[in-house]
Amino acid sequence: MATYVALLYSVIIDRKRRVAMADLRRVAEKLGFGNTRTLVSTGNLIFEADDQPVSDIEAALEAAFAAFHGKHVDIIIRNADRWRVLIAANPFPDESASTPDRVVVRVMRQRAEEQVLDRCRRVQANGEQVCLVDGDLWIAFAGKPSESKLPGVLAPGRMGGIGTTRNWNTVRRLGEMLDSRC
Repeated sequence: MATYVALLYSVIIDRKRRVAMADLRRVAEKLGFGNTRTLVSTGNLIFEADDQPVSDIEAALEAAFAAFHGKHVDIIIRNADRWRVLIAANPFPDESASTPDRVVVRVMRQRAEEQVLDRCRRVQANGEQVCLVDGDLWIAFAGKPSESKLPGVLAPGRMGGIGTTRNWNTVRRLGEMLDSRC
């Protein structure tokens, strides 16, 4: 068995409905995944499954999710080892320690291309930092992320691939969950 981290792009089904984490665990369990655990109500799932290609798990989980909820949502999967590498590769450790809610990583299904950095650099301001590490885009916001123009560059279609963003608090807590079986 291997352990995986799954990240939903969105937990909003429609204006009146959000994904309940109990339903997300139930969908994973129906696929035969074990030890399913969620972190906060933003579409973060850890589970165990037979060791297999991540793309197979993504496809199976997305199909099961769509069948259950009636809507497709992109789901990004990383195995436990790759998640630990992502944590260790954080290019902004000082900022993560002082303002962890202002450091985010856009976890990509396929590696982001260098031109994403160029698009980000055109709109970054006020001390914002961007860095591409192993195909994932890291951002350290100098102020509130909601006041930045960078999230607009990360929108689907503009980023050039499927991905989802998590802040350092979430990334770190998912790592802690990987090291615990509860």
